[in-house]
Amino acid sequence: MPELPEVETVVRGLREPLVGQTLHSMWVERASTVHSPAPEQFAARIRGQRVQALSRRAKYIVIHLEHDFLLVHLKMTGRLYVAAAGAAYPADAWVRVRFGLDAGHELRFSDARRFGRVYLTAHLADITGGLGPEPLDDDFTLERFAGRIAGHRRPLKPLLLDQAFIAGVGNIYADEALHRARLHPLRPASSLTAAEVAALYTMIRAALNDGINHEGASVNWYRKPDGTTGTAQDGLTVYGRDGRPCLTCGHVIEKIRVVQRGTHFCPVCQPLPER
Repeated sequence: MPELPEVETVVRGLREPLVGQTLHSMWVERASTVHSPAPEQFAARIRGQRVQALSRRAKYIVIHLEHDFLLVHLKMTGRLYVAAAGAAYPADAWVRVRFGLDAGHELRFSDARRFGRVYLTAHLADITGGLGPEPLDDDFTLERFAGRIAGHRRPLKPLLLDQAFIAGVGNIYADEALHRARLHPLRPASSLTAAEVAALYTMIRAALNDGINHEGASVNWYRKPDGTTGTAQDGLTVYGRDGRPCLTCGHVIEKIRVVQRGTHFCPVCQPLPER
């Protein structure tokens, strides 16, 4: 699933072709792709609204309209891109929603697995109000992170994946941050020392920033709006490297299941302390 760096890259790639455009129409393959409101109401409300800005909240792409917010969650296989109405692209085989724009262009949402969703709301908090803080915001300080993690007894990996705890971190960057911080994914959060909390805070932000700088990790379906791949996957230290040597110590990277997610770590660099 695209995570914070991938979604941020999509937002940046869509600003130039989308900001200033007016939405004129909407086509939906099936109603289940539209979370709210119903497709007919959705189409009527967006018609004539101009795109004023694009931003990101956690893993949501947020398109700021004149009176509403249009949100897209890519889920596992979603792609969002602007194309000329008559142009054909490989991703068109799975287009679930089309928005008609100015000058014969379209905003297309392609999603092979059909898990992605689009939303329209006048109040952003109605959709995103339950999300945790943004880990790259200036006000997300070490002190704030330490305060949020204090007292948590959950293992670190499930905690980092909890979007109510911290927004935008998913499987790839949780594994990468934990490896950089030399923390086992099953380590109870409450067992961390102050120095380990600081290391985790630093490495979460570093892993996410590296992902953004390399325009996301194209390990599966993720592509940038222009159809090209990101390069963050070339610098991953543990994710997807199970059975291969750790780049730090040479021990074999292992893979386990944690909350139904494949989890990669080095048992030497990231030992699980005995209780």
